[in-house]
Amino acid sequence: MTDEKSQFVYVAYIRTTADELWSALTTPEITKKFWLGATFATDWKQGSAWTLHLDDGRLADIGEVLEIDPPKRLVLKWQHQFMPELKMEGDATCEIALEPAGNAVKLTIIHSIARADSKLIKAVSGGWPKIVSNLKSLLETGLIAVD
Repeated sequence: MTDEKSQFVYVAYIRTTADELWSALTTPEITKKFWLGATFATDWKQGSAWTLHLDDGRLADIGEVLEIDPPKRLVLKWQHQFMPELKMEGDATCEIALEPAGNAVKLTIIHSIARADSKLIKAVSGGWPKIVSNLKSLLETGLIAVD
């Protein structure tokens, strides 16, 4: 087995509470507003399966809730579904951490896979900034930044 992996780390500070941010991340009606029209389906319990569907109904990603500690930490096993070259890379891990930071919450996302030069990690490195920008805008102003 190799120790090589690919990883994308993204940090944002959002003027909100941890509870409001957690709710936005885990409530389908809110998620759809900032996640480029996509929605999660799960019961958000450790060991549960989850799916992410695009706004046109296509299945984008699947996985399992590995850890959940509301409103502090969420760890997901993540596998892309509709682009064959990304699906073939297998399971990735997405860690989401929320920490109080004054009148804001520090949101840290670490998306990683046990594969060097991962195409999946390259893809999520373009997606996460858009999603988090929308999330920040939605929670701070009620508006969406990126379609």
